[in-house]
Amino acid sequence: MIHSFVIENGKVVETNMDLDVLKLVVADKGLHVWIDLENPTPEETRKVLEDIFHFHPLAIEDCVQITSLPKVDDYEDYLFLVMHAVNFNRVDQFSTIELNLFIGKEFLVTWHAEPMRSINTISERCRKLAVIARAPDRLAHAILDQMMDHYNQVLDELSLEVQEIEDSVLTPDAPEMMNNMLTLKKELATLHQTIRPQREVIARLARGEFKLIRSTMLPYYRDLYDHLSKIDGMVTSYKEQLFLTIDIYLNSVANRTGEVIRVLTLLTALTTPLTIIGTWYGMNFDSQPEYKMQHGYAMAVGLLVSSTIMIFIWFRRRKWI
Repeated sequence: MIHSFVIENGKVVETNMDLDVLKLVVADKGLHVWIDLENPTPEETRKVLEDIFHFHPLAIEDCVQITSLPKVDDYEDYLFLVMHAVNFNRVDQFSTIELNLFIGKEFLVTWHAEPMRSINTISERCRKLAVIARAPDRLAHAILDQMMDHYNQVLDELSLEVQEIEDSVLTPDAPEMMNNMLTLKKELATLHQTIRPQREVIARLARGEFKLIRSTMLPYYRDLYDHLSKIDGMVTSYKEQLFLTIDIYLNSVANRTGEVIRVLTLLTALTTPLTIIGTWYGMNFDSQPEYKMQHGYAMAVGLLVSSTIMIFIWFRRRKWI
């Protein structure tokens, strides 16, 4: 699916033009164009990236192949960016969506295989207000800024999960607790691995390494960098909090296991006299003189009871019971 916006002096003057007409518009140096390709067909990708803009084959290859590594490449006439948005809620699993951006002096091309909230938000703003950024670098910043806002929503969800696990970590009956903690640990690690390289990409844009990012836009990209740094710090904090919770959980499990072993050991010690004496007199040999004693049975029972009581009293004095 292809969406296009023709922008003049910061105002949207035309939307969703035919590709043949759009090719002529792109050649007009007085207009800015934003073309968004959402889950495009190979034919749509070829027409836009090759026929209209003539992007480098390596950039096109990097665009259509999904990668987990954010990057920025300078092709002199345009910049090629690979960034990743995040998606997470209590129903769906944590996932990332790749966003590819071609930023030129008078055009912006975005390519993504799935619908993206940040793209939809800016598109709706274009349709309803008919006012948008005056240059592609400003428009790219608006899209990236929306992505950062969605990172905050994901952090809020993950923060709630960390808090819920922390509150229930000492619950006696929590069979799924470890699975939940390991799943959350994996999600935080994935988020951390996604944010850290993107922060470096934004840092390069904010330092003014590329001529296509105007000097007036550098403070805005520095703000994005600060935002990502804050998010990265929060993710690190959540990871440390989760690791501490896992340690507490493992210690509590070990303590409960130790308590069970302690109880079983005490029971074994208490029943040891019963086992020894009962086994001894259960051999049924005729030559045992105890069988012929008049009070042998009573003496054996008394020995069983007294030895068990003595062991119990000793355990109580040692405060083991």
